[in-house]
Amino acid sequence: MSEIMKYDVVVVGAGIAGPIVARNVAKEGHSVLLIDKKPAIGAPKQCAEGINIGVFEKHNIPYDKRFINREIYGARLYSPSGYTLEMRYSRVSGVILERKVFDKMLAFYAARAGADVLPRTEATDVIREDGKIIGIKAKKEGEPIEIRADILVAADGVESTIARKAGINTYAPPHEFDSAYEYEMLIEGFDPDLIHLWFGNNVAPRGYVWVFPKDEDRANVGVGINSDNPMTAKYYLDKWLKENNIPFKKILEVNVGVIPVGGFLKELVKNNVLVVGDAARQVNPMHGGGMAEAMEAGAIASKWIVEALKEENFELLKNYTTEWWEKDGKRLERVLRVRKVVEHLTDEDLDVFIQTLSGIDAEKIAGGRYSEVIKTLLKHPKVLMSPRRIALLKELL
Repeated sequence: MSEIMKYDVVVVGAGIAGPIVARNVAKEGHSVLLIDKKPAIGAPKQCAEGINIGVFEKHNIPYDKRFINREIYGARLYSPSGYTLEMRYSRVSGVILERKVFDKMLAFYAARAGADVLPRTEATDVIREDGKIIGIKAKKEGEPIEIRADILVAADGVESTIARKAGINTYAPPHEFDSAYEYEMLIEGFDPDLIHLWFGNNVAPRGYVWVFPKDEDRANVGVGINSDNPMTAKYYLDKWLKENNIPFKKILEVNVGVIPVGGFLKELVKNNVLVVGDAARQVNPMHGGGMAEAMEAGAIASKWIVEALKEENFELLKNYTTEWWEKDGKRLERVLRVRKVVEHLTDEDLDVFIQTLSGIDAEKIAGGRYSEVIKTLLKHPKVLMSPRRIALLKELL
């Protein structure tokens, strides 16, 4: 007979969103179990590891040098023809994490708050009784177990077994995903205080190549492209390295991943099951970053889980969907519109835009104040002389 466990809440997936939910709910006195199929939480990483400095204070996460590789002071963007746009600040604007340590520490904070944590435990199905979901089936180190819970949280990544088994429609067409390929490697010649991004249709269709410094001479070097591209992300990354005479013989790690860049779920809750993070496509569709979005979704979801348990009213869980769409969903849909326009830019467009933006306040770009950026572009002669560019930019206003 399978081992049977009972909790108020079971959270499936110990990436970013899952531990935030587990910590926040556990510290309110509820019984919580956080499970993850990986034997070591955080490994392998599937991330460029960059994040904005503001998330630590906002989500009550210690600023711990054990998981911070490097502090970053801005970014440098490169156009197809080599024009650059530098956004450098006098203060730290972000950090490059060590995700293998960071994810484990988030799980540790959840455990410290009172949650139980089980790695190498894979959710395989939901348990239904009288038409209601009352828990999940899982394998703990290969042995079958049953986990009964009042509320289930699907934080189990892009393919989300639990969301699918619960009957939540998580389908999105292939075009709403990016493929990413990354080397952690020794690399020199790039300012280690900045992240570096290269754009171009021959460099990274729809995406970009990145160098995220972890040391003076070590960085995450990767590429993201549309997943329905006939060529692989590895092809574009290797091509870029060869064209820039960067040697391949100092690679320390290889990471591969699929990134949702659209297809946000309209319904994030079904009865007593909530979906958060990559499983809910809660990722910025412009740059593919999902950590800050996952933290925000986890914070909103945990608030309504606590309220639902307190009031013994699971209808309150639906407020997670409402609040997320009001706070983040509408904003991300606007960003998605920008991304879809950017997909139609030629290399010449990218050259012109980066040249033009070199003269405006970097805060506008970094802060996502796209309307101000677009108005600046629309004043430039090379834009005004092109009806196509004017039409593309006006789509965004």
